[in-house]
Amino acid sequence: MEINTKTEQGVTVVEITGDIDANTAPTVSEKVLPLATPGSKILMDMTNVPYMSSAGLRALLSLYRQTTAQEGKLVLVGLSEELTDTMSVTGFLDFFTTAETFDAGMTALKS
Repeated sequence: MEINTKTEQGVTVVEITGDIDANTAPTVSEKVLPLATPGSKILMDMTNVPYMSSAGLRALLSLYRQTTAQEGKLVLVGLSEELTDTMSVTGFLDFFTTAETFDAGMTALKS
């Protein structure tokens, strides 16, 4: 798994490549949770995440809670159909703003 972070137009862009499972979810939390600062805008590019276990869902939920507690915004971009289905069935999708493309995600964060 690989995590790349950059800042673009005042938005922290986090690109994740690879599965998010019990082995990699702690790394995701460790690298991404500190980005949730007061008023932060975070775009999580999940285009290259083919699989996410319940541990990955927990990591995302922690990030969501941390971001909203800091009055920030979080948008998930590029969720595969499988991830969307899993998040929908578990009710996780209700918590998140999602977008199909990077540009749509940036627009959602700026509104």
